[in-house]
Amino acid sequence: MHVQDLLQLASLDLTLLWGDGPLLTRQVSGVTATDLEDPARFLQPGELVLSGLVWWTPDDGRSKADRFVSALRSAGATALLAGEETHGTVPDALVDACRERGVVLLAVPAHTTFRAITEAVYLRQWGDLSRRPTEHHALPENVRTELAGLLAEDAAPDTLLDRAFAHLGGPPCYLVTATGRVIARTTAAPHLPAGQAARELTAAAGTALRIDGEAGPYDGWQLYLRGAADAPPRVLHEIAEVMAQYRHRVERRQAAGRRAADALLALVGSGPADGAALEAALHAAGLPATGPYQVVVATAGDDEGDQAVRALAEALRHSPGEPFAAGRLPGGEAAAVVRVHPTAEERLPLGEPWPGVHACRPRTPLHAGVSGPVHTAGDLDSALHQARYARAAARAGDPDGARVTSVEDLSTLGALLAGIPADVRTAFSSRVLGPLARAGSASHRMLLETLEVFLAHHGSWARTAETLHLHVNTVHYRIQRIETLTGRELSRLDHKLDLQAALLCR
Repeated sequence: MHVQDLLQLASLDLTLLWGDGPLLTRQVSGVTATDLEDPARFLQPGELVLSGLVWWTPDDGRSKADRFVSALRSAGATALLAGEETHGTVPDALVDACRERGVVLLAVPAHTTFRAITEAVYLRQWGDLSRRPTEHHALPENVRTELAGLLAEDAAPDTLLDRAFAHLGGPPCYLVTATGRVIARTTAAPHLPAGQAARELTAAAGTALRIDGEAGPYDGWQLYLRGAADAPPRVLHEIAEVMAQYRHRVERRQAAGRRAADALLALVGSGPADGAALEAALHAAGLPATGPYQVVVATAGDDEGDQAVRALAEALRHSPGEPFAAGRLPGGEAAAVVRVHPTAEERLPLGEPWPGVHACRPRTPLHAGVSGPVHTAGDLDSALHQARYARAAARAGDPDGARVTSVEDLSTLGALLAGIPADVRTAFSSRVLGPLARAGSASHRMLLETLEVFLAHHGSWARTAETLHLHVNTVHYRIQRIETLTGRELSRLDHKLDLQAALLCR
């Protein structure tokens, strides 16, 4: 659909205030209604922007109009549709701002609702399917008309799926992601656990059709019938196209959510932030102003960016009761702020879907670190540090696999040390063990083995001698050599801990 197509719809009664030929033929990707003074972060390229202009007053003159239109231009908006109801007409300041910045401007009369415009756009977009010659359709015309109306009303996916299959007797059908997460199902479809759905999709046990979209390998969608197809293939493909239109809307909302999440994470990642700014960012990201919260940081192989964000978001969507905002930190890391259940005993169940997410790209290591709960927004920066440390521990524990580590899992010395960067661990081990760290000779390797056994047996001379099949006097001699080479006394608890930590850091 193009901008000029809207002007040809007499029912909308729109007026072109500014715009030339090439701009009027730009493709429209969607519609966003806003009355924010700077809506750039919530817009997608190619969108029509509907605004009632409540953000502008005659006293504002050109300043606010320039700022608003500049935001539209930077976001790649196709056109601005400005309502006349608030001010009786579209202000000249806005017309001038649009002309100077090359943004098409249309006036919306008071008797035309924004909903009517939105419906017209999406009916026209989905109408690419409806405009085919009648004999090319598999779906009955009344079904196509009903589904077009439901799409325009932003109906729930369960409703779309039910109505799409109703004329076929309502066979069991699911809309699922690559990880097995069920987005929607028909009334006749029984509950399908995510793990089971993922296994069936992998085994190609039923009929599955890919739903077009921009998602990556972790969050692809499929239309899935578990048994033999209960509908003609052409019907299924047309239903898949309907669900692709729904998915397009979801992706637009998710993209806006990502931008809001990025803004929130920018505040969190910059250290302690102003309370009012944090509260506003939480609200924009769809999160409540009160905790408890947990922060998650994730990596997908060498990628800390887009694919890692997609993997993390898909895993979190398996817990619909936990609202979250997932995006990228200023340095590019994938992260999320999650509002968790206030019951202290409950933990974020991220580890449950993680293997299924990893299975989508099994050769790509997938690691995540989860902070402990924090109860105020002001503590989110502290939670971020915890999550980063926990992720480093997850990566150290299984470098080539998939692991989620919570800071609450770091309950042993070994687990705690795993989160320290590898070069720091190596330096510490080398410094504490001294010549033994190099283990370049047989005698040094023998002394290291003796030290490990001695510490494992809590400093018991007898049990160490028994395990190594040595005389106790030999063990005494070796421990003295170790103390000489390392400068540590194994009769002291703190020195034992130093040496134990050094061994764990090797």
